[in-house]
Amino acid sequence: MGGISIHRIYIGFLVLVVLVATVYLAYRGYTYYSLGIEHRFFHPEHQTLKPSGFLGHGLGIIGSLMMLIGVSTYMLRKRISKFSRLGILKYWLEFHIFLCTLGPIFVLYHTSFKFGGLVAVSFWSMVAVVLSGVIGRYIYLQIPRTIEGREMNLNEINQIKDELNKKLITVYSIEEQALQEILNAVKKRPDRSGNSMVKRSIEKFNFERKVIREVKTILKQNKIIGKGYKEIVKLIKYEINLNRKIDRLISMQNLFRYWHVAHLPFALLMLIIMLIHVGVAYAFGAHWIF
Repeated sequence: MGGISIHRIYIGFLVLVVLVATVYLAYRGYTYYSLGIEHRFFHPEHQTLKPSGFLGHGLGIIGSLMMLIGVSTYMLRKRISKFSRLGILKYWLEFHIFLCTLGPIFVLYHTSFKFGGLVAVSFWSMVAVVLSGVIGRYIYLQIPRTIEGREMNLNEINQIKDELNKKLITVYSIEEQALQEILNAVKKRPDRSGNSMVKRSIEKFNFERKVIREVKTILKQNKIIGKGYKEIVKLIKYEINLNRKIDRLISMQNLFRYWHVAHLPFALLMLIIMLIHVGVAYAFGAHWIF
């Protein structure tokens, strides 16, 4: 089994854990969480699911630890040179996303969907961090990176494209004329005259499908079929994706910098208030099972 397959299984497992945990907690506590706060005292699971109950309190502790570990370990790996050789940064980011997705879900159920005062500020900061994290992940994926997660510059991207073109000749024995026709098709750019972002996105999607159909026609005309045909189409799709990322490389890099300015303060505010909340709870005797 290849490394890519193992990685996909790993990601699938993390996603499954988040989904199973969310569904289980929703199923377990639906009748309790759907009640008004004044009626919850009479629910048979109140002593377990309330914020200071065994499960409710435990979810708060585990969720908070997940977020602390997720934020601190990723920041250490990313910013301190001593840890630069400890695994691939991309995988650290994926584990950071896992912990900082499941952690807030546990904290949400810890609050039993009722919160106010200073804790409310921490909660909504947490929501802002999660939502901005989703946006940040999208921007992150739009910037070409090495397998280690390092951001590539334009020269490196163009070098990859040159290697792809050489591979089409050396591995798949495409004739020069056919290769030139394919390159001419891939170099085309969609019309950007539309005012609506949605309209431009749809036009770009349709344009890329048209380019793929054109490339397939060229391959069939040159009698390239079978496994080689599928592999070449896959390579061409990858090159089109690279071209798309090159077109918006600078804008995405700038967006990513601005995103950091917005994401980090919310994360720090959330962590500071969360630590204050934990300290106050501990001072008043909320020790869970310890």
